[in-house]
Amino acid sequence: MATSSVQPDLPLVRRLEAVGFRAWPAASVVYDGSWQVRLTGGHPSKRVNCVVPLDPSDHRDLDQRLQKAAKRFADYGRTLVLRETPLAPPVLIQHLERTGWEVFETADVMTVDLSRLELPDTLDYLPSHDIGRFADACLHVAEEDPALKPALAEILSAIKPTSGFFMKQDPSNGAVATVLCVQDNDLAGILSLAVAKSHRRERLGTDMLSSALRWARISGARTAWLQVEATNEAAIALYDRFGFTKAYSYRYWRKS
Repeated sequence: MATSSVQPDLPLVRRLEAVGFRAWPAASVVYDGSWQVRLTGGHPSKRVNCVVPLDPSDHRDLDQRLQKAAKRFADYGRTLVLRETPLAPPVLIQHLERTGWEVFETADVMTVDLSRLELPDTLDYLPSHDIGRFADACLHVAEEDPALKPALAEILSAIKPTSGFFMKQDPSNGAVATVLCVQDNDLAGILSLAVAKSHRRERLGTDMLSSALRWARISGARTAWLQVEATNEAAIALYDRFGFTKAYSYRYWRKS
């Protein structure tokens, strides 16, 4: 990772990584030592198609293990992607740099203390439990291929913690905003927050996020977390307004 004057809280990183895995579960998860190998044949999301090293000291046999992972990804018709968090071995990252790998995306994990937030007394949007309808809404808002619905529904159905599916519907345009809130004990994850291009700058993102966070707090969560691409300035500005602060960053690597 890029050097920083503030070192990440590794126990917090481990906990947020664990709840993140449960909030967006991969279809296949195997371990090579402490490396988690996550694959989902029908859905392209990087979070469910990557290798995630989870112990800074686990850096034995790097070439062999990377080749083994690459073979497993190839069996799924995918190119090997490695997700580097603060738990990744520095020796492994140095090896990637030497052997022609490149970083192609950076994201931030952000958290906020829900007890400190001023949120509406009522929910503007109530959560649904209709997975099929929510999957349709997500794909419509993001303008993604409707053929991804079975794979997305499979991911959503596999989420074990309590989940709330929030949607805003427009009578003439269908779904125009979505957000998923996954409550895992005292932690609530915010995922799939999206607003249709035709309805941006209408405070929908603010209203949807407010409802999800209010629901999470009512349900017993004390801290909310989310993951956002480091280049998504509009989303980061929204989260800043709610008091979210960066806990740590992660990067995706692939062979160049």
